[in-house]
Amino acid sequence: MKREALRVEPISTFLDRWKAPTSPVTRAGNMIFVAGLPPFDPETGEIAAAPIERQSELIMEQMKLCLQTAGASLDNVMKCNVYCTSVKHFAAFNAVYARYFPHDPPARIFVCTPEWFGPFDVEIDCIAMM
Repeated sequence: MKREALRVEPISTFLDRWKAPTSPVTRAGNMIFVAGLPPFDPETGEIAAAPIERQSELIMEQMKLCLQTAGASLDNVMKCNVYCTSVKHFAAFNAVYARYFPHDPPARIFVCTPEWFGPFDVEIDCIAMM
């Protein structure tokens, strides 16, 4: 099965600026893999130094855009991995996440990571099936 790396604009252009050797989303057969992405400001492409709620909204919207580009939606998500700099963000993140998955949410983990390469606190990757 051949892997197909998809460009997702403006996210791919933002990643190009960082010289990040990654694709925002890949597809193979009926499986879709969305990369963990920092909360890019959709207007500037810069990483948004914002409260955790706004960062969470930005990355959920980016995940949604990646899925749509691959021909899927949030309804197709089977598993999410959430990486966050502190457990103190758990409740605020969950409040945003629940708006995107109000019924039958996918399987998920929430892992704390000590730091990132930029001024942000959360990333999510996911696997979806068509």
